[in-house]
Order: sequence, then structure tokens, then C-alpha cells
Amino acid sequence: MEENWEQSNLGPADDLWTTKCDGLVRLRMDETRYGSEPPVTVHQLFQQAVQQYGDWPALAVKKDGQWETITYLQYYQSCQTAAKGFLKLGLQPYHGVGIIGFNAPEWFFSSIGAIMAGGFSAGIYTTNSPEACQYVADTCAANVLVVENHHQLTKILQIQDHLPHLKAIIQYHDDLKEKRPNLYTWKEFMQLGSDVPDSQLDEIMASQKANQCCTLIYTSGTTGNAKAVMLSHDNLTWTVKSVGKILEVGPHEVIVSYLPLNHIAAQFQDIWVPIASGGTTYFAEPDAIKGSLVTTLQEVHPTILLGVPRVWEKIHEKMTALSSKSSLIQRTVAAWAKSIGLQASYNRMNGNNYVPWGYTLANILVFKRVAAALGLDRCTRCLTGGAPISKDTLEYFMSLNMPLLELYGMSECSGPNTVSSQTAFHITSCGKEIPGSSIRIDKPDEDGNGEICFWGRHVFMGYLNMKDLTEEAIDNQGWLHSGDFGKHDEHGFLYITGRIKELIITSGGENIAPAIIEERLKEEVPIISNAMLIGDRRKFLSMLLTLKCKIDPGSGDTLDELAPEAIHFCQELGSTATRVSEVISSKDEAVYKAIQEGMDRVNRRAVSNAQKVQKWTILSKDFSIIGGELGPTMKLKRPVVLKMYKNEIEDFYQE
Repeated sequence: MEENWEQSNLGPADDLWTTKCDGLVRLRMDETRYGSEPPVTVHQLFQQAVQQYGDWPALAVKKDGQWETITYLQYYQSCQTAAKGFLKLGLQPYHGVGIIGFNAPEWFFSSIGAIMAGGFSAGIYTTNSPEACQYVADTCAANVLVVENHHQLTKILQIQDHLPHLKAIIQYHDDLKEKRPNLYTWKEFMQLGSDVPDSQLDEIMASQKANQCCTLIYTSGTTGNAKAVMLSHDNLTWTVKSVGKILEVGPHEVIVSYLPLNHIAAQFQDIWVPIASGGTTYFAEPDAIKGSLVTTLQEVHPTILLGVPRVWEKIHEKMTALSSKSSLIQRTVAAWAKSIGLQASYNRMNGNNYVPWGYTLANILVFKRVAAALGLDRCTRCLTGGAPISKDTLEYFMSLNMPLLELYGMSECSGPNTVSSQTAFHITSCGKEIPGSSIRIDKPDEDGNGEICFWGRHVFMGYLNMKDLTEEAIDNQGWLHSGDFGKHDEHGFLYITGRIKELIITSGGENIAPAIIEERLKEEVPIISNAMLIGDRRKFLSMLLTLKCKIDPGSGDTLDELAPEAIHFCQELGSTATRVSEVISSKDEAVYKAIQEGMDRVNRRAVSNAQKVQKWTILSKDFSIIGGELGPTMKLKRPVVLKMYKNEIEDFYQE
């Protein structure tokens, strides 16, 4: 039975990659237990979920202050209804349905409905300009665009005339401010396909193959236009099952959806993990990142939470600021408990089940209370990924008996490639490869550092209509080249040591990975928010620094006011500064001295003089997504920063 299912689910293919929208690929299957599992399509995975968990809550959304749930059966039916609506609007096979808006059930219905109807789901970043939206819609030949509200609709209306494939626009929140041809409310859209027979949709779904494309993920590259990563049905359905094994994902998991859904990390966690395991996804408020996330966590009590490093750093900073206002006795008890928690976490990490004396009391007095206050009292898997995270932040959560489990991956490998688990993690490592996959360190140096390459059924199909870039990414043996430097330790844990494209080559010819030096300084000087190393083809290294600031809750832009933890840092030094401008204008002696001393400590760890930072400056504004210096997962856009601050950089190197 399984053999026939496997054969019927795969179309004929000889090549491991394709760039054609209707192309098929040969799966990287092997004879091992995990790599040989029969491939299934998205709708087959969903049907299995409905059969097993039909009446269980699949989605939960807050309306008028109350959580309303949607069962798996209702979820599936809504996706089918959306699929029929897309067919009625003229969605053609292998054409896109672009979706732009904050996380909501309608986002899920549109994404899966597009796949069911034979099209592609193509998420668009909510912060994209009209021109960036046009690029996505044009490259995926979008027949339909789904927008959240009037703000997003306005962008599309500006470019509508430049989209020859576009047939309709759907707005899923709020009333339309004006009626236009081929513009629909969500309610109107969901009634459109009522006369499309079930048999027509069933036939389309039955014809789909696990080795054909179903989803496009547009990479948020730091330069140039984004690439459309083609993910197959098998990419999604196989990878989610493999990751589920290592993370021990089971029924009744509770997940909070708040990260941008056009990113593979959010889609993987919020959509596919619950469908594969019978979990429930709760939708956070749109201002989650700006402050309301903890409120949602306190109401929902997730069992799994994925956060980019900045999310965990903000929680760390907030907890530290609150701690500074507590009584001496409370601070003393907390420090005692955290020292025990850190030791216990390190013991567990090293495979030692020994619990330090006083652990039970520390757990009652501190760990359980902190977890409950954060809404993480049920969260057994606190995950972090998408960008580097500091050792200081990792140790902070370890000290609270809440170790953060690092993941590593990319859009091109369907999300995760290595995963840390409760029973197998190591600080600053991003874990081990998922079951059924392989990692190769290409051309390792004497320390074992080389380019990280992936093999497995999670490796993407190719970049849509970009043959040259696909051939750069996938070598002639079928290995995906990540562009990241890394190495394994003796236990098989993977460590990321740099990014090939970010590598600085000094005028003396020395290769330097900037991230390591930047993270070391941030650990030494906690007032620093962002650090960017300069020195490519230069005589020496320099660094741009920003200080931790408050964020405008409305715009998401950084303010001149220092963050509470930064003010506390200044006060401990004897400085009265409360604004970045005060620190810079007066060249605040205490702050500048603390930074230089931190830099000196970092320089003492340098393996050569060429790796020592000789000059630095504090910028007047912290980096942000809205400012353009950071990408959607808070990764530093180095080319953008180089261009924005070219004058400050040139000042470093004036004779």
C-alpha cells in the first residue's frame, strides 16, 4: 500500500533541482528509516490531521476580548472554500497567490487554499514598499493578491496596472473604503466559489505530486532583489515530520503565531508543525513584537515558542530592568537561585543529572515564578534562530532553568537544518542535523572550519526562473551550499563561525569573521545594542556602535531615549545620561571609558594584531527594521549600513 502511495505521489524526475514553475525534482531519498518515508502532499498531510483531530481546536483568535477556536475540520473546510474561490477568480496552475498582512486565520486559509487549488502561496513582507510588492507579484505571476487592510491595499492599488497576471484583490480585515472592480471583502470572496463542484477541486488536489512546487519563500537578501525559493510538498511535509521527532512534538501542542508569516520560520512553526501533530495555533496581536507578546503568552501558556534572538534579548532586558528595582533581599535570592540554575543547566547540557544543593528551593522561589510571569510555565521548548544570539542571553535563560534551544537553517532547506533538543544541546551550538539529513563541512581549515553544506529531502527545488543562482547554491552532486562557515565538535554539534559573504579581508590579506568579534563586544559592554565591524581591504579594523534605546510603539523606529537597562548601566558608572544624544554630545567620559575597556578586553582575545579593533564610534541612532539597517529577522544588512554611514567610516581612515 505505502509503495503504491509513494509511486502515485511522485512525478517522473531525473534532476535534483529545477527553476521552472511546473518542474519536478528527484527527491534525496535514502534507505534509512527517516530518509525513506513515503512522500505525501500538503493536502494529504492535512487530511490525516482532520481524520485524527477533526474536532480538536486547530486555530484560536481573539475577538472582543475572547478567544474563539476553529476546529481542524472547520480549518480544512475553510481552506477548501478559499481554494474554490481562487479557482472561481481564475487562479491558474503554477501561478501565485500573494499574501500581505499580519498573522490571522485568513492568512492560513489563503496560503493552503492556494496550494489546494494548484497555485503557489507567496507571502509578502508587511513592510515592503509598493515596488517590492510589485516584484514579488510579478515574479510569481500572481493571479490574486490577498491584503490585510486598507494600508496594504493602497500599496497594491499603486502598482495594479503593472501586474498583467493580476485578476483580483481580496481584503481580509476591515471594511472596504471604496468599491472597485475585482476587489472583494473576505466575506464576498468566501462565497464566490460556492458553485465550484467538490469534484473539480478533488481532481486538482489528487493530481498534485509531492515533488512539485507548492510554496514560494522570498528571501530577504541584503542586496539586490529577493530570490523566490521554490519549496515542494515533500520539502514541507517530510521536514516537519523529521523536526517533530527530534523536538518530541506531540498532540495538543500550543503555539503562538506572531513572527512574519512570509518567513519560512513562522510558516514552519505556525502552520505545518500543528497540522503534522494536532497542535493549536493562537494568533498574537499585531503589536506583539512591540510589547504585547508577553500578555498573549500569559493567556495562552504555549508549549513551544520560537523567537528570533531580539525577542529573547528584549525579555532578558526587561527582566533585568525589573530586577534592578527590586529589594536587596529579592536581588540576593534571585542571584543565588540563578547561580544554581546555571550550574544545573550546564550539568544537564553535559549529560550530568546531578542537581546542585538548593535546586528545589530555587525552583519554587524563582524559576517557577519567573516562568509563570512570562507565560512560559508550560513551555518545554524555547527555540531561537534566524540570527546569532549572544552567550550572555543564553546563559541568562539557562540560569532561570529555561535553556534556549538553538536552531539553524535557511529558506533553502525548508527552515531548520540543525536542531537543539531538551536532551541534546550545547551553549552557542545550533544543534545537530535533523534525522534523515546530512551535513558536510566543505574544504575545512586546520581548525575544522569550512562551508556548511546540506543534503536531504529538506533541500529546496531551486530559485524560480534563476538558473545561474540555483547552480551557485546547489553543486553538481546535489549538495546545498549555505554560504556559512561552521565546524562540528567531537559530539557532532554544529557551530556557526561566520558568513562567507560577510568575511572581511584586510589589506594585509587576513580573513576575519566579523560576527565573533561583534558578539564578544556586546557581551563585554551590555549598553551596546548593535556593533558592526569595518575593515574590508582596509589597513586596520574599526567598528560602528549603537546604544540600546527605546522603540516608538507606533512606528517601530528607535528613539533618542536610552532603554531602561542602558540607563541603569550608565548609573552604575556614575553617568546621568538618559539619551544617546547626551552621551555623544558630551562624549560621556564614563560611558566612553567603559566601551574602550570592553574593547580592550576583546582585543586581548584576538589571535593576531590584524584582528584588533583600533577605532570605533557611537552612531546617533540604533539600527531597526524600519530604518533599513536590519532585515525582518533582525539580521544586520551590512551593505546598507556601509552605504548609510560611509562618511563616519571614511573618518576612521583619514590620515
